[in-house]
Amino acid sequence: MNNMNNLNITPPKIKLGYVIAIAGFLALVILSFKMTQTIGGGEAGVLFRTFGGGIDTENTYGEGFHVIAPWNNLVVYNVRQQEMKETMVVLSSNGLEISVDVSGWCQAPYKYLPQLHQGKGPGYLETVVRPSIRSATRSVIGRYTPEEIYSSKRDAIQDEIYAETKKILDKQFVQMNEILVRDITLPNTLKTAIENKLKQEQESLEYEFRLEKAKKEAERQLIDAEGKARANRILSASLTSLILQEKGIEATLELAKSPNSKVVVIGNKDGMPLILGDK
Repeated sequence: MNNMNNLNITPPKIKLGYVIAIAGFLALVILSFKMTQTIGGGEAGVLFRTFGGGIDTENTYGEGFHVIAPWNNLVVYNVRQQEMKETMVVLSSNGLEISVDVSGWCQAPYKYLPQLHQGKGPGYLETVVRPSIRSATRSVIGRYTPEEIYSSKRDAIQDEIYAETKKILDKQFVQMNEILVRDITLPNTLKTAIENKLKQEQESLEYEFRLEKAKKEAERQLIDAEGKARANRILSASLTSLILQEKGIEATLELAKSPNSKVVVIGNKDGMPLILGDK
C-alpha cells in the first residue's frame, strides 16, 4: 500500500507545436469570419479602408459574398425604396393653420452610395429626408388659400411638394421617387364655411345654367316664329287670283276622277267651280 502511495503520476506533456497549431487554427477561423461578409438582397455596401485612404468612393459592393481585409470595414445599406411619413401643422397663404399628412418614397441610390455614406451616413433618413419633406411642404402649402387646398389644388400641391423635395435631395445623393399627400385637415369651422361657400357657388352655377338654357330656348322659338312669318309673307305675296283659280281647277279635276266625286258646276261669283250633291 505504501509503495502505491510513493508512485509519482505526472500528466503527459503537451508539445509546444500542438499549442501553436491549435492557436493558429483558431486565429484563422476568427480571421475568416472577420475577412468575409455577405450582403443580403436589397442591400449594398460601402468599404472603409483603414490604411488605404478611408471610404472607397469608386465602388459600391452589391449583393452576395465578399472577402475583405480584416482591418477594413464594410458598411451595409438598405437600398430598397423606403417610406418616410410626416404629419405637420403648416400655415396657408392667409395664415390659417392646416394639418397635413405626407408620405415620401425614397431610397439610397446604388451608384452614389459611397458619396451618401461619406456626406450623410446611415442616418440620412432623419438628417436629410425628413427635414427636406417638411421644408418643401411648408413652402408649397404657404402659397395656397384653404379653399384651394381643400377643393381644387390637392394634386397640384402634391406635385409641387415632390418637385421641391427632389430638388433638395438630388444634391444630397438621395433618390426621391414619390410624394403622397395622404390627408389634409382643416379646422371644423373653416371646413364648414368652405363647404357652404362651395355649395352656394354650385347653386349659383346651376341657376346660371338654367337661365342660359331658357334664353337659348326663347331664341330658338323666336327664330322659328320669324321663319314661319317670313314664309307666310312670301307665300301671300305669290298667291294671285289667277293662281288661286288655277289651283281650284286642278283640285276639281282631281275630284272628278274620284268614284265619290260630286256634281261640278262651273262658275260661282269668284269664277271657281262648285261641287254640288252626290254623283
